[in-house]
Amino acid sequence: MAGARFAQQYRALGGDGDVLLYGAEPRAPYNRVLLADVLTGRYDPEAVTLPYGAGAALRTGCEVVALDPAARELRLAGGESAPYDEVVLATGANPVLPPLRGLHGPDGLTAGVHAFRTLADCARLAEDAVAAERAVVIGGGVLGVSTARALAALGLPVEIVHQAPHLIERHLDEQAGRALRVALAALGVETYPGNRARALRGEERVTGVELASGYVLEADLVVLACGVRPRTGLAGAAGLAVRSGVVVDDRLAASAPGVHAIGDCAEHRGTVHGLAGPAWDQADLLAARLAGTDQDARYSGSRPLARLSAGPLEYAAFGEVGENVPGTDVLRLVDPTRGSYKKLVLRGERLVGGILLGDLAAVGTLTRAYERDDPLPPEPLDLLTTTP
Repeated sequence: MAGARFAQQYRALGGDGDVLLYGAEPRAPYNRVLLADVLTGRYDPEAVTLPYGAGAALRTGCEVVALDPAARELRLAGGESAPYDEVVLATGANPVLPPLRGLHGPDGLTAGVHAFRTLADCARLAEDAVAAERAVVIGGGVLGVSTARALAALGLPVEIVHQAPHLIERHLDEQAGRALRVALAALGVETYPGNRARALRGEERVTGVELASGYVLEADLVVLACGVRPRTGLAGAAGLAVRSGVVVDDRLAASAPGVHAIGDCAEHRGTVHGLAGPAWDQADLLAARLAGTDQDARYSGSRPLARLSAGPLEYAAFGEVGENVPGTDVLRLVDPTRGSYKKLVLRGERLVGGILLGDLAAVGTLTRAYERDDPLPPEPLDLLTTTP
């Protein structure tokens, strides 16, 4: 996704260099955020394809297996070498596979167990779901919640096992997590926060998920949604500085001349964002630098918005949303009858964080105020009770 955005913006800004995208997957770049909607059938796989710039060349099914910064050369899986002037690493992230007994069979993951990161994963999961009777999703973050909702929409009873105390703990507070749990239950999804999966049952095919407590959830379909890890192997083998991600400076330059990194694989000032918004910000800035329209541009970080729109489930979260943040005041509006939860975190007259769950009417106004650091009106609660 980040690579396609960079190529598109580079071309749009008049960059005159030849642009060549290499992708290990057999498909053109696509929007991974919409995979759950592909699973439900809301979108065809082709409908989530991303533009990558007029005149840019694309080589799909063509994995880059080595990078030589000194020679400015790539080596491809088929043995071919390819020179470059500038290279942008947009290698993304791989799904994390939890350390579960029974996870692997003789030919990979045990039958009925799925990771969910690519369109190929989506196709296999959709095919398996047709004959399945009961599903368990391990992981209650954004991907786990959206996947569980999608499987429920296909008619499956679904349970989520989540190790943290509440759902989507990176973006939601405890009260919002509880409200989300209630909303999921109304859709036929039961959740088990504060529980850890320790093993899978079944020989030839999965039959259940054993929790740390010893309790077993019956399931013939299991989806692993335990987060992702930046893909840094290519960069590390090339001798680039790597911590959690490929280390980049404010120019989004890696530790070797002519090498840059953006998106889920990039670590800037100690942060790997792992969200589409910051990846877009980085791609746009680097495109402007390399196209020559703003060679002095510097990336100082992003103010990301985490958002989920999964059928009747909607939430948006941004900034500082934790409790008891020093120097802040909290405004909260809860409507259990409508399943909505709204929270604003204020520092003086500035908005520094917020959560909207179940009612996103004010999300545009609030996120603009947050991103621009604009002062709020004298009665900030009006932003939560009126439609802009």
